[in-house]
Amino acid sequence: MSAPLFDLAAYASEAEIRAAIVLEARSWLRTPYHHLGRIRGVGVDCAMLLAEVYESVGLIPHLDPEYVPDWHLHRNAERYLQQVEQYCGRVDVPQAGDIAVWKFGRTFSHGAIVVAPGQVIHAYRNRPVELASMTEQHLAARPCVYYSWWARNGR
Repeated sequence: MSAPLFDLAAYASEAEIRAAIVLEARSWLRTPYHHLGRIRGVGVDCAMLLAEVYESVGLIPHLDPEYVPDWHLHRNAERYLQQVEQYCGRVDVPQAGDIAVWKFGRTFSHGAIVVAPGQVIHAYRNRPVELASMTEQHLAARPCVYYSWWARNGR
């Protein structure tokens, strides 16, 4: 695992980093959904949104995962969670800048960035990146777990 080019965590407070994550996530709003896309304003999926936001603020290195759009329907391995758990630890109560991951199909396979209590920014299939309430039916009806960079990289 290589280090990001700029280590924001070495120079900013936790509150400043969390605010930077939320600000960066908001800059992706209205970006069209595109499987494996990772270009703001052009296309992104839920995994690449998380990777690009966290890389942009200097918390993780560039990631290049490979997967097919429906891999979560045919596998038992928690591949999405394995990627998240490389850099983040599980928490019970998320804060702004943390990650929410929902179970779709057989595994936890849809992620979003928490921006406020009960609100996330996510790229959801065939919809542009949006600010959403976690009480929306397509999210609230599914099991959800939370992860935080600080739970694994505490200071």
